[in-house]
Amino acid sequence: MAGSPTCFTLIYILWQLTGSTASGSVKELVGSIGGAVTFPLKSEVKQVDSIVWTFNTTTLVTIQPEGGPMIVTQNRNKERVDFPDGGYSLKLSKLKKNDSGIYNVEIYSSSLQDPFTRKYVLRVYEHLSKPKVTMGLQSNKNGTCVTNLTCRMEHGEEDVIYTWKALGQAVNESHNGSILPISWRWGESDMTFICTVRNPVSSNSSSPILARKLCEGAADDSDSSMVLLCLLLVPLLLSLFVLGLFLWFLKRETQEESIEEKKRVDICRETPNIRPYSGENTEYDTIPYTNRTIPMEDAANTLYSTVEIPKKIENPHSLLTMPDTPRLFAYENVI
Repeated sequence: MAGSPTCFTLIYILWQLTGSTASGSVKELVGSIGGAVTFPLKSEVKQVDSIVWTFNTTTLVTIQPEGGPMIVTQNRNKERVDFPDGGYSLKLSKLKKNDSGIYNVEIYSSSLQDPFTRKYVLRVYEHLSKPKVTMGLQSNKNGTCVTNLTCRMEHGEEDVIYTWKALGQAVNESHNGSILPISWRWGESDMTFICTVRNPVSSNSSSPILARKLCEGAADDSDSSMVLLCLLLVPLLLSLFVLGLFLWFLKRETQEESIEEKKRVDICRETPNIRPYSGENTEYDTIPYTNRTIPMEDAANTLYSTVEIPKKIENPHSLLTMPDTPRLFAYENVI
């Protein structure tokens, strides 16, 4: 690694940047891809023997004034190198990204003990395309939309400056940085957010972003919450209604059964304790006569009577199905 060409190149660049310069400070230049840049060179040297332009550690072109040839060391640079107006300023066209680096010019003259030198630093940038905006996680609570907007470039992010503009409020606001935190409440005046990107050679802006469209979820969230609440409440209310109806019918049936039972008890209380006739409950009474002579039975003058002694009724309903039992009669002759 210590002997690699890359290592030597870095050492040379550092030496070029930190080394003393007899003819002034380092001049910084910028260019865009596909464009052109001119390295200005003004020298008071009257007698110029040769001029050598180098790029990093590689000789780019050598010029011998007063009719001498211009030597371009690399064929790919022949159509890109030019000296406009017959001067010594170098114009480099059709710039590429890898043209960025350190350029050095040395003017040799027999009148000078040391060559006249001048150093340049060239940075080549891309023309910025329209930036893209992405939205982070969104929180919708009580109709308020809270989220972050991130502005980014797909490529060419070198030395890019991000700026946000928020339009629509009483005072337009600006924010530096690629991330813009926003908080917008549904029902407020609409806001417009624009991201602008800049680099040393170009600038571009994103498409306007409307807060109302960005935060449509804030209203949808409220509506969806109501719908979800309704979906949960409707089955619950329906179940409670069915349960209440079932309990009402059950209570009503219980009350009807209680009323029927009460009626049966009342009927039992009003029914007399009548026992069906039986031989065991029949008593006979004989009327004695002083005259023991039994007269002849006279059917026309005979009176019949029956005496019954009722007992407690064990089953009052048996009266309704009382079997036909023979009734015993006591006969009494009345003379």
